[in-house]
Amino acid sequence: MGRRYDPERRQRIIDAAIRVVGEKGLAGLSHRTVAAEADVPLGSTTYHFTTLDELMVAALRQANEGFAEVIAARGGLEDPHADLAAELAGWMGEWLAGDRTGVELECELYLAALRRPALRPVAAEWTEGVVDLVARHTDPVTARALAALMDGICLQVLLTDGVYDEEYAREMLARIIPPRSAA
Repeated sequence: MGRRYDPERRQRIIDAAIRVVGEKGLAGLSHRTVAAEADVPLGSTTYHFTTLDELMVAALRQANEGFAEVIAARGGLEDPHADLAAELAGWMGEWLAGDRTGVELECELYLAALRRPALRPVAAEWTEGVVDLVARHTDPVTARALAALMDGICLQVLLTDGVYDEEYAREMLARIIPPRSAA
């Protein structure tokens, strides 16, 4: 019996890992639980992802794409005169208004980098991507501070089951943004 060609298997495994983490948290993630969820042989998960860290890196990269899609869809930062605080508050609002399981999953994978060094470069890529986008409208130090505040606001909303207050977020972000000089 020959090997069955299944070009989508790797992606199905990543999608299954995301579902497992969404349902059971990181503690429920194993090659076995992912194989069962993806309906693939256990050996397929270890073939594509030798370690769970490799699988989590792939899942985090894919989860990061969700926030990037929100940013791209809004397109507000293309305007150099955009209200930066309003745009950033809007990003967070759209992201937090999405599927709660998906949002929590992205945060859980992002925070997993605290204990799993293999995830740190992916978490850093996400942060650097946001900082690079925001730095087009302000200086890099302010952009980094804005990204940190956005992380904090999102985590507070998720951890307290709070309701996202876009006006509050806009006001706090605006406090960090230096006034534009009249040129």
